[in-house]
Amino acid sequence: MAERGRPRGFDRDAALQRAMEVFWERGYEGTSLSDLTTAMGINAPSLYGAFGGKEALFREAVERYRHTDGGMTDVALREGRTAREAVEGMLMAAAKALTLPGRPKGCFVVLGATNCTPANQGMAAFLRTHRLASIQRVRERLEQGVADGELSPAADLDTLARYFTTVVQGMSLQARDGAKRAELERVASAAMAIWPS
Repeated sequence: MAERGRPRGFDRDAALQRAMEVFWERGYEGTSLSDLTTAMGINAPSLYGAFGGKEALFREAVERYRHTDGGMTDVALREGRTAREAVEGMLMAAAKALTLPGRPKGCFVVLGATNCTPANQGMAAFLRTHRLASIQRVRERLEQGVADGELSPAADLDTLARYFTTVVQGMSLQARDGAKRAELERVASAAMAIWPS
């Protein structure tokens, strides 16, 4: 069925990109509807018509982030030939992704909704789910390392997965505080020193 009413007078994809960057920079609660409409170059009725409101727009912006700038770490984790290469690649990709020129610093999923009022706990829970899924993806890659004989079956995979994910999350805060890519790469290298032999 064809859409009714006037055709959209703006590029939805470009507007979503701008919304993603505002949410990434200011967080869910720190971003007003006015901030969004200004950045997106649209009015409030257009935002609601195209995206369904601030909460729905935030969720869509997070998904966009995960499949663009924020997806670098997952790609590195998948593409590493060994578990060690995968985890080290993830950490190095984080150092790059968290400090991209012309982008907000840090990770949108880590920083986007950590301290929320009770009314916005749904957004905090939404991002918490994504963060917990990151731990699980690292754990699955470590499990593959055990299956491939690279890691001992006695290795504490839960702790290792949480450790490496915590390093990425800490790097996110460091990037927001001004750490440069080279500094974060040194952190990544230091983190790999605990890799089980």
